[in-house]
Amino acid sequence: MSDYVLELSGIRKTYRGGIEALKGIDLRVPQGCVYGLLGPNGAGKSTMVKILTTLIRRSGGNGTMLGKPIGDRKTLQQVGLLPEHTQFPPYLTGRQVIEFAAGLQNVPSALTKERTDMLLKKVSMTDSQHRKIKSYSKGMKQRIGVAQALVSNPKIIFLDEPTDGVDPAGRKKFRSLVRELRDEGRTIFINTHILSELEPIVDRVAIMTKGEILGEGKLDELRTEKTGYVVGFEGQLSVESRSKFLDGGLEVEGGTVRLPSTNALDAQPVIDRIRKEGLVVTDLSLKSQSLEDLFIGLVGGTSSPPPLPANSTKPPKTPQA
Repeated sequence: MSDYVLELSGIRKTYRGGIEALKGIDLRVPQGCVYGLLGPNGAGKSTMVKILTTLIRRSGGNGTMLGKPIGDRKTLQQVGLLPEHTQFPPYLTGRQVIEFAAGLQNVPSALTKERTDMLLKKVSMTDSQHRKIKSYSKGMKQRIGVAQALVSNPKIIFLDEPTDGVDPAGRKKFRSLVRELRDEGRTIFINTHILSELEPIVDRVAIMTKGEILGEGKLDELRTEKTGYVVGFEGQLSVESRSKFLDGGLEVEGGTVRLPSTNALDAQPVIDRIRKEGLVVTDLSLKSQSLEDLFIGLVGGTSSPPPLPANSTKPPKTPQA
């Protein structure tokens, strides 16, 4: 069996009026990873998920999921989905939503209670299971949404903008849940435009805009550009030194001073001034791009896709579903 749960070649989608939502997407998603599809609103991310889960038809291209052509009915039983802007009936309780999803997924009735109990515990909603959906916060609704996506015990889970509108506490719980699902051997495919949510948990990313993939790979492969030196120190800078650094275009935050230069010689005057104040320099390191820096660099300043990393190859052609 392939090491990839998802292999796509030349996936296209054109809507009426000639609007191209996807312009020939090539993608491989390894088994057992958290895969992030990043892009601004309107990039084509949700269209991609809808094609993969057969909610809409593609206009062209080939693909396989779990080794079978996209759209294979038995394969879809091994797929979980939390769509963007999911609306559950407000009169149902959280437990009833999961039980209803179990019925739609043909989960045996003998297993429904046990599986529902397990999923409520997994998403930390046991204490709120009998409350109606209309009383839930956005974060609570999303956790119930994840639970219903897991009810068929899927191997791959698609989460479309799962933290949009969720408060910080809810986002933290979501990240913990994603890590747990990955540790169970599942593949989690996340669509989002909220970059900070993915960086701590993602294994691979693809950056999309205007229906095209601009870059794909592990974060360390993509973040090859160094942005500048960071000097770490213990203690409190004087107001005078802080002002001098800021006036010179440096960033000062907590116990760090960040330089826009990758030349180590430019860091020496900063180190000398910090030591002159009697403070201890604890770190000097060259920092890589953040995910946000990478995203802005690709989406904001690139008109055509850059080359993929050396160990990233286009998937082979697969049979048309």
